[in-house]
Amino acid sequence: MYNNNADFSPKILKGVVWALVGIFLFVIALAFIRPWYNVWSQEMEGKAEFAKAEQNRKIKIEEAKANLEAEKLNAQAEIERAKGAAEAIRIENGSITPTYIQYLWVRQQSNLSNKTVIYVPTETNLPILESTRALNFQNPQ
Repeated sequence: MYNNNADFSPKILKGVVWALVGIFLFVIALAFIRPWYNVWSQEMEGKAEFAKAEQNRKIKIEEAKANLEAEKLNAQAEIERAKGAAEAIRIENGSITPTYIQYLWVRQQSNLSNKTVIYVPTETNLPILESTRALNFQNPQ
């Protein structure tokens, strides 16, 4: 009942045995190589993180230098503005008149954007801001 027609030649059997031995040796080699690879991989990750941190530090230093330079230039601009104001006061013989104060106030108002300003003369010659009254005329309730 048992038919033994399968002819296994010694050559095929020898090849299968060598293949199994090779696979076994490959698995054993991986068992030894993998820990070394993990250590090397972690070392490379650490070097990459260190390089990134070093680059971020250099960027922060350069930003701080740029901020310092900007502050120095702002301080110089403020000094020049103060010199100009002092010169203007000196030209006026050291006295600031109410008319000059009004002029400065009007000039300051021109720097404000998106505002409605209505100048109304009063007894003290100071302008009064009446922007809300103009809005009430446009939108009666």
